[in-house]
Amino acid sequence: MKRIILAAIAVMVFSFANAQKTRFGVKGGLNLTSFSGGNYYDTKSLVGFQVGGFAEIKVIERLAIQPEVLFSTQGAKFDGGSFGDYDNKLNYINVPVLAKFFITKQFTVEAGPQLGFLVSAKQDGHDAKDIYKSVDTGFNFGAGYNFTDNVSVNLRYTVGLSNIADYNTDTVQQYYDSPKNSVLALTLGYKF
Repeated sequence: MKRIILAAIAVMVFSFANAQKTRFGVKGGLNLTSFSGGNYYDTKSLVGFQVGGFAEIKVIERLAIQPEVLFSTQGAKFDGGSFGDYDNKLNYINVPVLAKFFITKQFTVEAGPQLGFLVSAKQDGHDAKDIYKSVDTGFNFGAGYNFTDNVSVNLRYTVGLSNIADYNTDTVQQYYDSPKNSVLALTLGYKF
C-alpha cells in the first residue's frame, strides 16, 4: 500500500512539473481603500497605490496559480465632526495566492485568499501601529485582460475578513461592527 501511494505521488509530481510553465512579473497601480463593518459604514475612501511582483504558474492550459508579494497603501478617511476629518493610513505587505482561470487567451478571472502584514499605521499623521493588529486576512475577486503575452491590466476587489483593530471580538455582533479592510485595485502588470 505504501508503494502505491508513493508511486501515485511521484506520478502526480512528475505530471505537475511537466505541465507547468512559470512566468514572473511585476505590477503596480492604484488602490481605492476604505474600512467596512457595521460601525464603519460611513468612512470615506482614500486613494493609495500598490507595487510588487508575482509568479504565474500554469497548472493546465486554462488554469494558473498566481502567488504575489505586494506593498499596499490602505486605510480610510473618518469624519471627525467638529474636530474635522482625519485619515487612517495603513501600509501592508500583502501576500495573495490566486487561482487564475483563462476564459480566453486575453480575458482572465481570479480568486483567492490573502494574508497581509502591517508595516506602519498613521492616524492623522501620528503613529498608530499599536491600535491595529499586525496581521490581516482577506479574499480577492478579480478580472484581467492581457494586451500581449507580456502586458496585462487587472481589476481586483479585496474583501477584508478579519478585524484589523487591536481588540478582541468575542461575539458575532462585535465582529460585524469591527473594521475590516476593503480595497479596489486597478493594476498594470508586465510578465518576463
